[in-house]
Amino acid sequence: MPQPPDTLNLRVAARRAIADEVVELELRSIDNAQLPGFEPGAHIDVHLANGMVRQYSLANYQPAPDSYTIAVGLAVASRGGSKHIHESIAVGDLLPVSLPRNSFPLDPAAAGYVFIAGGIGITPIMSMVRWCEMSRTPWRLLYSARSRQRAAYAEQLAALGGERVHLHFDDITGSFADLDNYLAKLRAEDQVYCCGPEPLMQAVGRAAAHHPASHVRFEHFSVVPTDAPSLNHAFTVRLTQSARDLPVPADISILDALDLAGIAHPFGCREGLCRSCEAEVCGGIPDHRDFVLSDEERAANRSIMVCVSRSKSDCLELKL
Repeated sequence: MPQPPDTLNLRVAARRAIADEVVELELRSIDNAQLPGFEPGAHIDVHLANGMVRQYSLANYQPAPDSYTIAVGLAVASRGGSKHIHESIAVGDLLPVSLPRNSFPLDPAAAGYVFIAGGIGITPIMSMVRWCEMSRTPWRLLYSARSRQRAAYAEQLAALGGERVHLHFDDITGSFADLDNYLAKLRAEDQVYCCGPEPLMQAVGRAAAHHPASHVRFEHFSVVPTDAPSLNHAFTVRLTQSARDLPVPADISILDALDLAGIAHPFGCREGLCRSCEAEVCGGIPDHRDFVLSDEERAANRSIMVCVSRSKSDCLELKL
């Protein structure tokens, strides 16, 4: 299978079991050279030998990285990505990965940060905590997991943050974390960053409803379930650079329409989670159905994730 441009072939330099059903991979260049830098919250696409492409957050952070570190939890209903990594990836293997991208950027100008993580959602938060420590910026963390045995990086975080780190384990308390109490202490200038299971993020959204929406940010690892049916209609995509009009029927995505027309366009998750397929909007009104654009980006209507989003107007112009 041909590799996309800007792909790095990295070797698995180390593999560690860091919690029950969580494996950490340390990826380095073949010659141990410096790797392209990244900002906290970034992720990479990992191209697996079974043909799958999966996105994993970078848990390490350093200004001039010589390695990328990812932690992969074994999903209960794995579609093949986490299962393949847990069962088939060994030290010395080569993995093609993308350059780092960031759909969950940390605002470097914030006066302080409040982090909330659930389960394997700790991975992007780890890079943010490490950045805060290097930058000497105030932070605190609530980390919730089903048990201590399943909490990756718990000991490191406790040693690093001391009283700034609150560890909550459901099997010990018999209840979920008290988010209302934890978030009641927010200062007006605090930025809240949350990653974890969807019920946790929804609960954080409710508990932080009193805080400015622009100061509360989430990263989704899976598609948000909904009972509401999606109403699709056919529309036309006008490709401004190639001067082509493509019909997009109601039953296929823009990405699929591009593929059927023989137009190669980058993609990753096909679920609106990774930002790989982002395209610039030149005209028309997008129907945003992704999970990565901020409210400000959605309102600006300057880009669209073509794997899931559609058009509210009869014609949508894209810079393709």
